[in-house]
Amino acid sequence: MQNQSRRLPPLDLLVSFEAAARQLSFTRAGAERFITQSAMSRQIAALEEDLGVSLFRRRHRALELTPEGEQLQAVCSEMLAQLRAVIAQIRAPTAREELSLTTTPGLASLWLIPRLALFTKDHPAIDVRLDASLPLHELGGGGFDLAIRYGRVGQTEGELLFGEVMLPVCSPQLLRGGPALRSAADLRLHTLLQMQWERHRPAMPLEWELWLRSQGQAGLQPAATLSFSGYGETITAALAGQGVALGRRPLVDALLQSGQLVAPFADDGLASMRAFHLVLAPEAAARPAVLALAQWLRAQAALTAAASG
Repeated sequence: MQNQSRRLPPLDLLVSFEAAARQLSFTRAGAERFITQSAMSRQIAALEEDLGVSLFRRRHRALELTPEGEQLQAVCSEMLAQLRAVIAQIRAPTAREELSLTTTPGLASLWLIPRLALFTKDHPAIDVRLDASLPLHELGGGGFDLAIRYGRVGQTEGELLFGEVMLPVCSPQLLRGGPALRSAADLRLHTLLQMQWERHRPAMPLEWELWLRSQGQAGLQPAATLSFSGYGETITAALAGQGVALGRRPLVDALLQSGQLVAPFADDGLASMRAFHLVLAPEAAARPAVLALAQWLRAQAALTAAASG
């Protein structure tokens, strides 16, 4: 009979533990393993029960490894790294597969591209072709397998990934060296940066109108406006200190977290009527590579929503 002390726990639990120990977060580890936070928590609890020891100390909104957890993490990290290296060497080569994804330039530059290397690292045999443009391209027959559409909630095709909250953002230099910016009324002293959705729309864009109205500043006239054809260019102008842009969270979250942008009225965000939706071409929906990218996008969206909340 096998000595119980030498019996190994299920490998799946050890892989989940390694992810949780590295991330120190059941939510992030779950997204990495494509399972929910509660499923990850149950797997760790099952491993702890199997070993008869606690591997984590559960703090308020934080995890901390116990001495036993640190010991197990060191071994698991080395073991899995060696195992993955050997598997990569002996696995039979497979044909590369190309996927095509279309989305808006703003989402591509501010949210998707900074994360995309994570997908290609885990799926080296899948090549992603990204189209970042405002026109809606046809899926399937138009040559695209997936799309992330930006449109009104309840009126846009596809599965909801995440919504957005709008709030003014600017560079720290503008906040320090420019005119006062203590309340929404002070925007009359500043240049407002905007994306011009339609060539013949009035100077003040719809998003600014809605946000200003929510702050009791309907009809406010700024010192000047600068209009751009894309949202990425609008944010670039804000980073350069050229004025105040209407930031769309979570697209600008990374810039806010890094301090490249600041939100002078942090508590005055306005939930947008628009959101980002994932759409799969029907003829591509059964392909494993397409499903892998779709699942990864869902996991990244869940992490984004959790961080923004």
